[in-house]
Amino acid sequence: MGKTKKIPRHLQKYVVDQQYEKYTPIDHAVWRYVMRQNHNYLKDTGHKAYVGGLKSSGISVEKIPNVTDMNKALEPFGWGAANIDGFIPGVIFFDFQAHGILPIASDIRKLENIQYTPAPDIIHEAAGHAPILCEEKFSEYVKLFGQIGSKALATSEEHELFEAVRTYSNLLESGKATKAEIEEAKTTMEEKQAAVTELSEAEQISRLYWWTVEYGLIGSVDQPQIYGAGLLSSVSEGRSSLTDSVKKIPFDLETVIKTGFDITKPQPQLFVCNSFDQLINAVMEFSKTMAFRIGGTKGLDKALRSNHTATFQYSSGLQLTGTLRNIIKDENGEAIYIQTEGPSALAYQNNELSGHGKTTHQDGFGAPIGKITNSLNPFEELSDEELNRIGIEIGKESTINFESGVKVEGTPQHFYRKEGKLLLISFNDCSVLYAGQTLFHRDWGNYDLAVGERITSVFAGAADSEQFYADLEEVETKPLVKRELSSLEQLYGKVRTIRENPHNDIETALLEVIGELTRDYKDDWLLRIEVMELLVRYNLMPDQQLLLKTQLEDIKLLSKEFPVLIDRGLMLTNV
Repeated sequence: MGKTKKIPRHLQKYVVDQQYEKYTPIDHAVWRYVMRQNHNYLKDTGHKAYVGGLKSSGISVEKIPNVTDMNKALEPFGWGAANIDGFIPGVIFFDFQAHGILPIASDIRKLENIQYTPAPDIIHEAAGHAPILCEEKFSEYVKLFGQIGSKALATSEEHELFEAVRTYSNLLESGKATKAEIEEAKTTMEEKQAAVTELSEAEQISRLYWWTVEYGLIGSVDQPQIYGAGLLSSVSEGRSSLTDSVKKIPFDLETVIKTGFDITKPQPQLFVCNSFDQLINAVMEFSKTMAFRIGGTKGLDKALRSNHTATFQYSSGLQLTGTLRNIIKDENGEAIYIQTEGPSALAYQNNELSGHGKTTHQDGFGAPIGKITNSLNPFEELSDEELNRIGIEIGKESTINFESGVKVEGTPQHFYRKEGKLLLISFNDCSVLYAGQTLFHRDWGNYDLAVGERITSVFAGAADSEQFYADLEEVETKPLVKRELSSLEQLYGKVRTIRENPHNDIETALLEVIGELTRDYKDDWLLRIEVMELLVRYNLMPDQQLLLKTQLEDIKLLSKEFPVLIDRGLMLTNV
């Protein structure tokens, strides 16, 4: 049995209360319609883990799931669930999954967007992602992906695009935005998209995630099965994905990361892997190209382009977290000095060093990289005696010359070591000079010299997230606005009650509902489907069944989407 997943402090900031009572009878009807359609279709076309996984993950076809119940149900599979507020940054999303927590956006798509919504919703997040996590190999892949994906560096333009996509998608789903607001948001999103001119590792790994976890097929190109959450949760795309209208391509890592996607449109092609092991191997292979594996100047350049919090790990094991502002390079283009701006912190093995958090280094941090002169051994491996022999001694004016030309002059106060490695030398009355520039002035206070000849790893986010993000503002759960249900919502609730608690006078009750629908709601198709289901189930009132069918034929003419939705709904009234 797995243990209840503890959400790390820095991720708790994104967790909100589901407010289960906010869901209306129409919301539950939308959930039920989509789930009945998908369950009926996917029992034959989805991955074999899907149907059993629905029940195992605490999901009912009949009503929207409670995320707290899902959290308990997922325990035996080494997973938990947490309710989050819609779109969250990709790094944070992956971080949740790295910790074995499925982040679930609890809003549900509007009836008019029943086939698909680009905004995160509980049908996609819960019914799409959760069931397949009960498959052991796939679960391993998603957790591994989370650990790797959470380290991926994006460009500053991509961060801006993310915000624009979030705004646009939320407006599309809100139902309250004006046409002008939607158009303006779309224009902004397209402008931000055009500004993205390079393929960052974050974008590449997002593509790998999209074409596997979100829109993946498994098996053979001729006879694939669905496992991607976007397909498992979409009435339309799930069905069309296996038709000839969507191109099937054998999974290949290089092809996948070269293939972009548009979240607002159906996918024109899908990739078919032969096993989940193939995906595990692919993400491991891709990780070899990432800055957290290669480090060096290349990794630092990626962090500079990101303009967001990142961590730089020295060969000594020292980790510097902050936003990289400047890289000084030598004549060969190799980094010899880095400078962060704003709050920065130092850590070792992902634990913040005492006295070296954001309050100590609130205005940034400067640090040389490279070998020092007068020493054959790496700087970080020198003992106190060896340091003394080359003139670096506690309490005495010392000079450290780097082969790059960086010079540190000051009085060492403390050598900071971990596991035999020298991580820091704290100086007072210190200056740092290079090529006529003063990188640190004696009047600026104490100087902590980071020790390490190489940068071995660069990754997005903080080394010690719990400490670095401790003061992050929590996402505020919006107060639930109590309101009276509309007459139509009450009517949906009445039919749900009849279905869940059938009684002797069901005929009279349904006649009243049909009368109200006929009189006041001439274009509502979903409730008519639900009423038809009950009439067929209990073999009641053939004349009323005929009336509803006639009305539904008229409603089909109101939208190009209605014929398919209505016909599929009627098909299941006999199931």
